[in-house]
Amino acid sequence: MTKRFLESFRHLIGFEGEYSNQPADRGGETKYGISKKSYPNRDIANLTLEDAKAIYYVDFWHALRLDEVEDDQVAFEIFDTAVNCGTRTAARIAQKALKFLGSRLEVDGIMGTRTISAINTWIRHDPELLHKALNGYQFIHYAKIIEADESQLAFSRGWLRRIQYYRRKA
Repeated sequence: MTKRFLESFRHLIGFEGEYSNQPADRGGETKYGISKKSYPNRDIANLTLEDAKAIYYVDFWHALRLDEVEDDQVAFEIFDTAVNCGTRTAARIAQKALKFLGSRLEVDGIMGTRTISAINTWIRHDPELLHKALNGYQFIHYAKIIEADESQLAFSRGWLRRIQYYRRKA
């Protein structure tokens, strides 16, 4: 695990709670943000923080090639979105944000070389603008969930806290 991942994980875990099994949560039984729906063969109740860290590194951070992203905050933003929405959705949100900014990309949910390259081009140009575009599309994603199923409104505050979280090193 890279130092950058470990720092991102430290920030991420502040959004993820201990064990829960809320009826309205589509993920079902959840611990440290790892859901039974996504990991049906895992014993969620007995999942350790180290287990969660390993899952996040392999299935989220590494799968999205986030060590190739040249800005810590942008990498964290995509990582956090993936943990909350899934890796394909996070890649789609990044691609939509990049298209909005003028990059020519297919929105296919795959974090490939062209997407990574476009992310890094925007990081070199204006990382804060990219971050805002990512947050905008993340908000749209959550709004559509709530519009389709008002029972999900119970999660809106937590989702908005994730969107407003922005840290930039001086």
